[in-house]
Amino acid sequence: QVQLQESGPGLVKPSQTLSLTCTVSGGSITTGYYAWTWIRQSPGKGLEWMGRINYDGSTYYSPSLRSRTAISRDTSKNQFSLQLSSVTPEDTAVYYCVRGFNYSWDYWGQGTQVTVSS
Repeated sequence: QVQLQESGPGLVKPSQTLSLTCTVSGGSITTGYYAWTWIRQSPGKGLEWMGRINYDGSTYYSPSLRSRTAISRDTSKNQFSLQLSSVTPEDTAVYYCVRGFNYSWDYWGQGTQVTVSS
């Protein structure tokens, strides 16, 4: 059974960088043609796809967030990470790490609330 778990600060100050890590268990992030994805949901809004890092290390980002987003991985720890720079209160959201496969998202972390506030 694949499990994903987000970790990172719950409070970030405006203009700083938000950093989250997703630890994956039950499967390797380097095999299986999977796309390891970050998705967020702001209060009162729908899900927003932020970007992904594929099993081969290639990355893809949402055009609206590309200039502020970086997704990386640590294969020795079976983790992948999100960095979102220059945050504003509009980046307040629940952030999810997700496994994508064959145009669907099949395993989700429980989500972590991040609030941007001074």
